[in-house]
Amino acid sequence: MCERFSLAADLDEVRDHFKVQRVMYYYKNRYNISPTQHTPIILHQDGERVMDEFRWGFIPFWGRDAVNANLMTVHENPAYYKLVETKRCVIPCNGLYYWRQEGKKRYAVRVVMPDRGLFGIAGLYEIWKDTRKQPLRTCTMLMAGANLATREFGSKMPAILMDEEINSWLDPANTRVTQLLPLLKTYNRTEMNLYPVTPMVANDEHDCYECVEEMEQKLAYVRSY
Repeated sequence: MCERFSLAADLDEVRDHFKVQRVMYYYKNRYNISPTQHTPIILHQDGERVMDEFRWGFIPFWGRDAVNANLMTVHENPAYYKLVETKRCVIPCNGLYYWRQEGKKRYAVRVVMPDRGLFGIAGLYEIWKDTRKQPLRTCTMLMAGANLATREFGSKMPAILMDEEINSWLDPANTRVTQLLPLLKTYNRTEMNLYPVTPMVANDEHDCYECVEEMEQKLAYVRSY
């Protein structure tokens, strides 16, 4: 399961890569995004491709795994059907964080594309009402099978979409789960790389360029108890 990621890219780069037509919030680089924090998402809205900011993590009573979700279980959970049909999004990203264990020590790593460039993750979004009847905008990542770079961290990884798959995923005309499931497959187009980063990525308040910098491995170790 992925519980941290980065979007360390300037607005123009993100907008051009994902063909965003309208930005609905004040954008800034995010080097360490963690659950319950707000994250950029891209969605189709009023005929345009829009980028807005939503809280990462569903909070409905049926959301057994609020941060990451496996679309293969939608047949067991009718609540997902409506979201898949009408409320799909793409979560822009350029690095996934994991912890690599070596004996009693471990260190944080960042998994990236070979060029450390941007990629999009399939997601769902929903707007709920809190106890004061105020809108609460939430999103979740969808999972696929792990690839060579991530399988040591578990059997699942975020479902990465290629450019043409992003178009299909966001297309409001695609409303059938059977059309969309084939898009959520293990990413093997290119071999992803990983490198050690600062253990400070474990700190939700540590959101700066230092998080994405490569660190000498012996300095990245922390002790597991």
